[in-house]
Amino acid sequence: MLQKVQDNFSAAVGVAMVIVDPQGEPVTNPSSFSRFCQTIRSHPAWRERCYHCDAVGGRTALSNGGPSIYKCHAGLVDFAAPITMCGEYLGAVICGQVNLTDGDTAADLVDMSGLFPTERSWREEADLLPLYDETGEITYERLRSAASSLCYIASYIVEESYANSVTQELYAKNLRLMEESKRRAELERSLREAELQALSYQVNPHFLFNVLNTIGRLALIEGAEETETTVHAFADMMRYVLKKSGSQFVPLATELEHVQNYLYLLRLRLGDRFNFHVDVPDELSMTTCPFMVLQPIVENCINYAIEPRESGGLVDILAYQDGRDVIVDIVDNGDGIPAGRKQAVLAGAADRDGRKSIGLYNVDSRLRHYFGDDHHLEIVSPYRGGRGTLVRLRLPIDFDEAAF
Repeated sequence: MLQKVQDNFSAAVGVAMVIVDPQGEPVTNPSSFSRFCQTIRSHPAWRERCYHCDAVGGRTALSNGGPSIYKCHAGLVDFAAPITMCGEYLGAVICGQVNLTDGDTAADLVDMSGLFPTERSWREEADLLPLYDETGEITYERLRSAASSLCYIASYIVEESYANSVTQELYAKNLRLMEESKRRAELERSLREAELQALSYQVNPHFLFNVLNTIGRLALIEGAEETETTVHAFADMMRYVLKKSGSQFVPLATELEHVQNYLYLLRLRLGDRFNFHVDVPDELSMTTCPFMVLQPIVENCINYAIEPRESGGLVDILAYQDGRDVIVDIVDNGDGIPAGRKQAVLAGAADRDGRKSIGLYNVDSRLRHYFGDDHHLEIVSPYRGGRGTLVRLRLPIDFDEAAF
């Protein structure tokens, strides 16, 4: 837009124009430059002198608080008008490449023709002298008027562009805020549902644990070791599910212990239809982990990869670190999941027997909420029989749970 305004304005007034940055280098294409100035600026050394003159002219105009008139190193008259925004100097409108009419002088004219050494002067080039003589003349008032008018127009366009960019930035921030608010609302709804579900189990936890402990002691007395182990595993699971601490976080080792109890009880029901393996280095055992994020993933492995099989099912849980995060992989050897269904699962839109499957969606939402979008769930599956599914989650190595 600046270029178009500059071109039209230059053609109407009949003077050369260009908009430069604070160093005097053009940010628009020159309009109506004389053949003399085009030739001068094609010479590297003389071009740098032109840039320097324009930079000094712009700075002089800035210090004066308005347009300044000056004579460039080649002896031609230019006007510089500063462009500022929010107190910052952005550059200047340069207008001129003319001689003033006879008898027309300016008291505030800055003469820069003596700024540079006379060696290698343009006047030594015979071809430049006729081009210099072609330079037109203009009155001081007309030149000043042209420079001032274009300065106002350019400043208005720059301010409008700035206002538009600020408006767009605010709009983008509002969108991000709305998306974040929506995510928080969804997460709070998910947490409320989880709390209500947990409350439904809390009829009388003390009575429940007393009964389980009694059954365990009875099994010990009767020599039923497997029954005793089963009861204690179930009691530990219930104690974990019904835990009432103020934190939403536990050590990774505690979360894994709960999952191992869950898998142990399932093996009692399913027999030898599957095996499970947990490989987590001791140095990762105290990694901060959100409460109850692994069981929904393992439960999916059982429902979709183990239950449909008669034998040979596998569930592996592996943990390792990449220097930035602790990575936990839950892998099965089922038939996998189609690519299109992955997104539906993570969005909580996948159907199963007429019900929405929201387990992985809740886990994904909680990970994003606590750790940021870089820590979302990943689902990897070639969707070929026996190649299974890998669900990966990332836990930051350095995390301050006090923020929550």
